[in-house]
Amino acid sequence: MSVLLTTARRGLISQAAELGSVFATRADQYDREASFPYENFHDLQEAGFLALCIPKSYGGIGADFVDYALVSEELARYCGSTALTFNMHTATMLLTGQIADDLDMSDSQRVDHEQRRASLYKGVIEKGHIHAQPFSEGHQAGATAGVTTQAVAVDGGWRVRGRKIFASLSESAHRHNVTCKVDGEEAIRFLGIPADSIGITIEGEWDPLGMRGTISKNLVFDDVFVPAENEYLPPGCFDQAAKRWPYFFMTLCFTYLGIQRAVLDFTSEYLRGGNTAEERREHPQKQHGWAEMRIAHEQSQALVYRVLSEVGVDPAPAQIHRAWAAVVSAMETAPNLASTAVRVCGGRSLLRPLVLERLYRDARCGATMLPWSVEVCFDRLGRADLFDDSEAPV
Repeated sequence: MSVLLTTARRGLISQAAELGSVFATRADQYDREASFPYENFHDLQEAGFLALCIPKSYGGIGADFVDYALVSEELARYCGSTALTFNMHTATMLLTGQIADDLDMSDSQRVDHEQRRASLYKGVIEKGHIHAQPFSEGHQAGATAGVTTQAVAVDGGWRVRGRKIFASLSESAHRHNVTCKVDGEEAIRFLGIPADSIGITIEGEWDPLGMRGTISKNLVFDDVFVPAENEYLPPGCFDQAAKRWPYFFMTLCFTYLGIQRAVLDFTSEYLRGGNTAEERREHPQKQHGWAEMRIAHEQSQALVYRVLSEVGVDPAPAQIHRAWAAVVSAMETAPNLASTAVRVCGGRSLLRPLVLERLYRDARCGATMLPWSVEVCFDRLGRADLFDDSEAPV
């Protein structure tokens, strides 16, 4: 922990906590209304955090993957929906920034990429563009599997047809950065589709169990034109990133690590009498339950932080296996902690406007999130060291 928490990172976490204290006052409204946290994203923009992981050479803060993980964890203590949607935005900045810098490209590809990401970053910094990453299609698990969205080359760019499900920020992003395929090619293309393009339809209602502020409706692309300069990675680089920088697919779990901390924050205050007129901390059963919760969180956080200490390009198989285990731990410990908190605090703790009821629901949403859902990670961990890793999909 002390190795991860540099002075610079402590400063970013402190900024995130300051923002988060305001986000917490709005979280209940977004949850009740299932409305997008526009005010929070305005505050993130004002603080420069939309450019958190944009390299300094382009005018951003220049945060790396670990910086982002710690900021995401802190934001999630205050509003899970904001942290999760901020992840969708920041993931594109990481993918086109730090991660792309570690990938192999030809000289001409590198030149094109520099020009295209400069334009992408300029839109974020100068215009407050919010980016989304709708990858899921529901056909097959895996980051590079089950992609049926098609891109057809035309003069000046591409025509895209397809459908993405659970597309967070569906009504709020300025760019939908999608994975798609070109007929006859095996490689995944990564294209940024302007949200105001003709041919985009947003489908379905949004009234979910938790993470209600993410507004993750379905997106349908019907012959949507995408300018050539909106291909945000050179051909083949998304697949290369999936194989050589797989840590990219664990970014969602940092939100759930933060939700764990939010549950602990609530439980501690509740047992001390901070939310009611009655203290409960003197009861041995409450103390025992609190100890259970602390141990579970410490174990989960320690595993995630160990993975963060190893993050980089071309991890060894054992390191990838540990990353899968960390995702499972973060995603499963969050709802387990929330359930224990209900038992420890008692039934009145679930009454609104106390936050535990929302945390309980939000915590239960992480296990299903692709491409590294809990089921996918369990499947891969079950085969790890027993079968050749090359037999499993990326």
